Amino acid sequence: MDLLTDEEIAAALASLPGWKRTGDVITRSVELADFRAAMLFTGAVAYLAEDANHHPDIAIAWNRVTLTLSTHSAGGLTAADIALAGRIDALG
Repeated sequence: MDLLTDEEIAAALASLPGWKRTGDVITRSVELADFRAAMLFTGAVAYLAEDANHHPDIAIAWNRVTLTLSTHSAGGLTAADIALAGRIDALG
């Protein structure tokens, strides 16, 4: 899978509110009502990730879920990261 250019990443992030780039990854933190809601959200993200065969790093701190996306095998950001971020955003 080809790495995205800086311009492609910037353009993609313009349509993905809440996602921020740090080096070779994009991250988003979501604050939910409580721990249960955070776990349910994480389960939904896991379902999408398995379906896409593309897996984010996930950190859970009570009601906050932080997702980090990067294509490790490619060494940076690819279209797979942007596509999964969009699907995650569609969760609401």
